[in-house]
Amino acid sequence: MGWATGYIGRLQAGETVQFRPRGNSMTGKVESGQLCTVKPMEDASLLGVGDIVLCRVGGAQYLHLVKAMRNGQFQIGNNRGGINGWISAKAIFGILIEVAD
Repeated sequence: MGWATGYIGRLQAGETVQFRPRGNSMTGKVESGQLCTVKPMEDASLLGVGDIVLCRVGGAQYLHLVKAMRNGQFQIGNNRGGINGWISAKAIFGILIEVAD
């Protein structure tokens, strides 16, 4: 169970969620403690490079960027040059739609 397990469950039930993630991996896009609004991922084919998604990569949960796409797979990474790995659409639970203080 990770930091986003409850939010993922709510997204899977069709709810839009809000939370304040902590950490500096997304500095410049999402600052630590900012209020993030994430809606359920309804159609991963609409995702593009640069979108911020709530996802699971290798058992860890991230609110990170889509860095690249190929053959229905999505490369996930942070805003500081780090790469988490490649995932399928089923590992993407929501897309960031708003960031506020």
